[in-house]
Order: sequence, then structure tokens, then C-alpha cells
Amino acid sequence: MANIGFIGLGIMGAPMAGHLIAGGHTVHTYTHGATPAALVEAGAKACTSGAEVARAADIIITMVPDTPHVEDALFNAEGVAAGLSPGKIVVDMSSISPVATKGFAQRIQALGCDYLDAPVSGGEVGAQAASLTIMVGGSEAAFDKVKPLFELMGRNITLVGGNGDGQITKVANQIIVALTIEAVGEALLLAAKAGADPARVRQALMGGFANSRILEVHGERMVKRTFDPGFRIELHQKDLNLALTTGRQLGVPLPNTATAQELFNACAAHGGAGWDHSALVRALEKMANFEIGQQAA
Repeated sequence: MANIGFIGLGIMGAPMAGHLIAGGHTVHTYTHGATPAALVEAGAKACTSGAEVARAADIIITMVPDTPHVEDALFNAEGVAAGLSPGKIVVDMSSISPVATKGFAQRIQALGCDYLDAPVSGGEVGAQAASLTIMVGGSEAAFDKVKPLFELMGRNITLVGGNGDGQITKVANQIIVALTIEAVGEALLLAAKAGADPARVRQALMGGFANSRILEVHGERMVKRTFDPGFRIELHQKDLNLALTTGRQLGVPLPNTATAQELFNACAAHGGAGWDHSALVRALEKMANFEIGQQAA
């Protein structure tokens, strides 16, 4: 059993830390606000700073919203780096900039420690069910040490390559998810406006080559108008911003990613930053002046 540190106990981090405690590990925690009472009751050791977590733990996991939050968690005066000693492993499971990740890894490695970037896919449901997909960048030796912990939090766990490769894989994942949501939204909206029952159209499509997890889950959300997150539009905006910024840095045009981002931006402009990302369809509906749940005239 290992001494684990876990920083960031939000909608994803709290259940992930809970799985580590349930797996028999000692988990030292730090988050904005207080460590959730349920985790403390389960055995979490609440700490007062990232540095305290790093001094107590051998493997330190961060799970926070964005690149600046990771930098702050790692490198502020009382951050993780201040409490590290050689031989420890830092694992960032946030979804952040691949370019910044390489810099963070170099700074941690200069302290004699290993660094893994290990962003996840699967959302709140996957975090609660311990069924996350985990995409890892870093050394094979560090990956092998941490993999038993990953297996307590997820199912599809892949060492993609070196530092930054986990994050670029997550960026690629978010491009595919956004564009598939957009495609499903267009298809169901067209079918509904033509007078077909969108629920039956979705059911029929699920038996063919157009089937996908997005059609299954988010297509149902579109038909039933259930847009409570889930995964918030504002978080997907953040991820697509990472994609578009990285594309500019590498000279890779991402025209359809830019279109999906503008549709998310339109939703946010209508008060939908906190909607589930399947609600991207609402931007399409505004342009069509028709909602999937309506009866066609």
C-alpha cells in the first residue's frame, strides 16, 4: 500500500481519491475549501498545503481545472515542488496545455522526481464508476509504478509516449468528441425538422455505421432535452482552446474544431456555459429556429 497525495477534490477528483482510499492506500489531500467530509470519514488525511501533501506522499496526483491552476498547485511558495524530495512521482491528471506540460515536467525532473501527464476522459460518471480512460505521457518506469493506482480509477489505460503526449491525446479526444456532438446535433435536427421522430431516428442509426457513444448518450440528451452536466460547455471550450492554440503553435489548421468552438461560444453567450456539452445542439437550433423536441409544421 502506498502513500498517495491528491490535490483537487472537485467533481472528478473527489470520487477518484475515494477509489484510492477504497483500494487500501493512505491518501493525503489538499483542495480549495475543505476536504469533503465523506473522504475524511473514509480515511483521507487532510493537509494545509500542496507542500505538506508532497512531504507526506510518495506519489502526488493533481486534478485541477486548467494550466494556470496546475502551475500554481505545483510551483507556488507552498506548492508541491516545495515539499518534494528525490525519487517521488508527480502525476497531473488535469487536462492542460501539452506545451506547458513539457515545461512542468522538466522543472519537476530537475528536483530528482518523475513526472507523468495522465489526463482522463469519461467525465463525472466515469470518475464515479472508476471507468475513466487514462492517457499517459512519461517514462515507462514511472508509469509501471503508478499503473496500479490508475487501475483503481479507470479501465482503458495507455502509455502513449513521453511527457506531453498524454495531454495531446486528450486534446485529440476532445476534438473528436466536440465534432461528433456537432454531427449528431445536425443529423437529429435535420431529421426532426423533416418531420421524423428523432428518438426513432437515433434508435435506427445506433444499429448502423453511424453509431457512436456520442449518438447513444448525447443523442438521447438532445432528444429528451436533458442538458444538466455532465461535462460543462465551459470546460469543453477550455479544451478546444488548448487544441486551437496548440494547432497555431504547430502550424496545423483545425477548421472544424474552430467551428465547434464558435458553436460553444454561442451557447455560452446565451447563458449556457454551465450546460452539458451536448447542448451545443442549441446553437444549431437557434440558427434553424427549430428545436429537436418540436413538432414540425
